[in-house]
Amino acid sequence: MNLSDQYILVRERTESICRPLETEDYVVQPIVDVSPPKWHLGHTSWFFETFILKPHVEGYTEFNPDYNFVFNSYYESVGARVIRTDRGNLSRPTVADVYRYRAHVDEAMRNFLKDEQMSVNLHELVVLGFNHEEQHQELLCTDIKYILGHNPLFPAYGKSIYGPGYSGRNDGKTGRLRVIEWVSNPGGVAEIGHDGKGFCFDNELNRHRVYLQPYAIAPGLVTNKEYLEFIEAGGYEDFCYWHSEGWDWVNKNKVKAPLYWYHFDDAGEAPDADAPGEWMYYSWQGLQLIEPNDPVCHVSYYEAAAYASWKGARLPTEAEWEVASPELDWGKRWEWTESAYLPYPGFVKAPGAIGEYNGKFMISQMVLRGASEVTPPGHSRPTYRNFFHPSARWQFTGIRLAR
Repeated sequence: MNLSDQYILVRERTESICRPLETEDYVVQPIVDVSPPKWHLGHTSWFFETFILKPHVEGYTEFNPDYNFVFNSYYESVGARVIRTDRGNLSRPTVADVYRYRAHVDEAMRNFLKDEQMSVNLHELVVLGFNHEEQHQELLCTDIKYILGHNPLFPAYGKSIYGPGYSGRNDGKTGRLRVIEWVSNPGGVAEIGHDGKGFCFDNELNRHRVYLQPYAIAPGLVTNKEYLEFIEAGGYEDFCYWHSEGWDWVNKNKVKAPLYWYHFDDAGEAPDADAPGEWMYYSWQGLQLIEPNDPVCHVSYYEAAAYASWKGARLPTEAEWEVASPELDWGKRWEWTESAYLPYPGFVKAPGAIGEYNGKFMISQMVLRGASEVTPPGHSRPTYRNFFHPSARWQFTGIRLAR
């Protein structure tokens, strides 16, 4: 597939995710981690305009010079921007204006991509733009679920049990039934990291050696049924399973279950979590009874580590996960690891704004591996390093055990 076709495919998928939304859904920002869908649509267009069209297309005319301030995310070297917490205050530009902006950028990009005689560096930048938009497709799904899942009416996104834009497959190994409980690895010297063939983000480089102690890792993810046992055993009330910071987080936020879990009595009221009643879960179809065999989802690192401690196990390191990945069922949830998000040996930030893409976030974050039900097709690989703060759980995060 040529670059022009890839561009059209990526851009169309972003808009298809938004089609079930009402206009009012596009502008909501319930928390700082959630960006309004309208902003995602504008920001991904701004990326192509700012890094490809303006510097490389002679005579290109910006749709609106003020949009650099509105849709710049965190690129300090590109100029001032609306602070993240204020994205939900942007009643203007309108949703219609943002779609016109996308159409303006798309026309210019299609004309630009007709000529595929471009430098290697420019080609790589275009491909980075595709992957950047795919990242925002996943964030769009995540943010849409949070917006709808915190609406008091719990409106459904659609009839499908799967996430927006679900392709019917992903790149992980999912759905295989296994009778073994643990995958054993003898340890020793192993290599991890991307080999540089094909696209990868800079934080996946460089491939390097690690030494692993012997370990075992669960082939499947922790299920809702298994996690419910932790809840019913008083896991959220016993400090001995929690990191100190995690215990403070639980008590400060009165956390008693994963995000989107609700406990209802027979009258439909939501009693205390330890009272009799049924657990329900906000899904793409609205409120549903918890499906016991589905992998637990929307848990923080704090919760994942506490559950592992309760089970007498631990979370795998990212190196253990990557080495064992051919033997694992993965791809349904982003999986918390025990690894802090740090640069690999030999990591070098690219010059200019593109160098701000990953490197400056390598502090106070934990690595997640795998993929999720809303990861775009072709966007996952065993070396992919996702990362979030330990308290984050609006993403599609789950738990795999190791020992």
